[in-house]
Amino acid sequence: MGTAFVTGAGGFIGSHLVEALVRRGTDVRAFVRYDAQNSWGWLDHVDDEVQAAIDVVSGDVRDPHGVQTAMEGCDTVYHLAALIGIPYSYRSPDTYVDTNVTGTLNVLQAARALDVEKVVHTSTSEVYGTAQFVPMTEDHPLQAQSPYAASKIGADQMALSFHRSFDLPVAIARPFNTYGPRQSARAVIPTIATQIADGRRTLQLGALHPTRDFNFVEDTVEGFLAVGNSSQTVGEVVNIGSGHEISIGDLAHLIADVMGTEVSIETEEERLRPEESEVDRLLADPSKLEALTGWTPPESGEAGLRNGLAVTAEWFSDPEHLSYYKVGQYSV
Repeated sequence: MGTAFVTGAGGFIGSHLVEALVRRGTDVRAFVRYDAQNSWGWLDHVDDEVQAAIDVVSGDVRDPHGVQTAMEGCDTVYHLAALIGIPYSYRSPDTYVDTNVTGTLNVLQAARALDVEKVVHTSTSEVYGTAQFVPMTEDHPLQAQSPYAASKIGADQMALSFHRSFDLPVAIARPFNTYGPRQSARAVIPTIATQIADGRRTLQLGALHPTRDFNFVEDTVEGFLAVGNSSQTVGEVVNIGSGHEISIGDLAHLIADVMGTEVSIETEEERLRPEESEVDRLLADPSKLEALTGWTPPESGEAGLRNGLAVTAEWFSDPEHLSYYKVGQYSV
C-alpha cells in the first residue's frame, strides 16, 4: 500500500486517520507540529501498537524545506494541517494565510518535486457560507464569511491550480462538520458534552438557530480514504457529509437526551459570531462521493447521529478525558 504522509497527524481528524491507515496495513509518516515538549498531539493518546507502527516527524507546514524532507519516500499525501478556529481568525488572519495558504503551497510544491502518486487536500464546508440552495453540491458558490473560510478557499484553489497547471494528482476532500472523541472544545459538540459531563444543566452556548450537517469522525475518515483510493477523484472536489441537518439548539437537547438528562440554554454574547459572518445553514449533498468511490456512511440521518453522539458522549464522560478540557471556559 506504500507510505502515506499525513500532515496535521496530531490533530482531531488527523489522529483518527493515522489509526485507520495503520489498521489497514499502510506505512504512515505522521507529520506533527514541532514544540519544545516533543508533543505528538492526540497521537500521544492512541494505542501503543499504533504508536509503534508510525514514523513521527515534527516540523511546521510553513517551512518548505522541512515539509519536503519529511515527505521523501512517501506515495500518498493526506494534507490536514491547518488553523481551524473561526473566532481566532478574526483576531489573527495573517496566521491563517501563513498556515492554510502558504502551508498548502509548501505541501503541493514538495509533492510535485517528489512526484507523489496522490495528494488529498482537506477543505471545509465553511467555504460555501450560508446555503444558497440545499442540499449543497460541490458546485455551490464559494462565499467566505470569515478569514478562516477565505484562507481555506485560497488553499483549495491553490491545490486545484497545481492539478491544472502541473498535472499534480490532487483531490479535494470537503468534509462537513465532523465530531467525535478527541475533538477540541472550540467545536460545539464537545462544548455541549463537556458541560453536561461536568454536571452542568444550564449550558453556555452561542447562536442556536444555525443548522449543520454533522458527521462522526470514523465516517469522515472513511470518506477521506475513499477519496484517496479512487482514481476517479483526481482533479475533483468531493463533499463528505451525511445529508442530514439539525439546529444547534436541537442538537444540544439531543446530546442531553443521549446523556440521560435535561438542560436549559443561555446564549453568551462573546460566543456569537459577527452577524454577517455567521453561517446559518449547511446541508451536504454527498452523492458525488458515492458516485466516484462507491462509499457511503453505514449510518446516516437522525439514527446515525444519535449513535455517533452516544460514542462521543461516553468518551467525554470519562473523567480522564474530561480533565483534558477547561469546561465552560470560552476560548477563541
